[in-house]
Amino acid sequence: MPLVQDDVLNALKQCYDPEIPVNIVDLGLIYEIRFADVPENQQDVTVDMTLTAQGCPEHVNISAQVKSRVEQLPGVRNANVNILWEPAWTPERLSPEARKQLGIE
Repeated sequence: MPLVQDDVLNALKQCYDPEIPVNIVDLGLIYEIRFADVPENQQDVTVDMTLTAQGCPEHVNISAQVKSRVEQLPGVRNANVNILWEPAWTPERLSPEARKQLGIE
């Protein structure tokens, strides 16, 4: 059974920015997830995402965490992570759950 976007998003809810106690999905850092079918019923997955700030010192660790988590999903051959800066992240991208966790109401 091929993976779908919700499978990847659920897996990425285990990834955190170490400076913010909210997962990267609820922070609104994930922009797009794309799938490419490859031989032997596997998929390559590409995740386009951003960070809360361009100078984020954790960018290497966060993207490695995303790549590792996606590659642990069954049927994934390879994961690619693209860090994008356009559109820039803003607090409006926070999910209602993230707003509650951060005390922003």
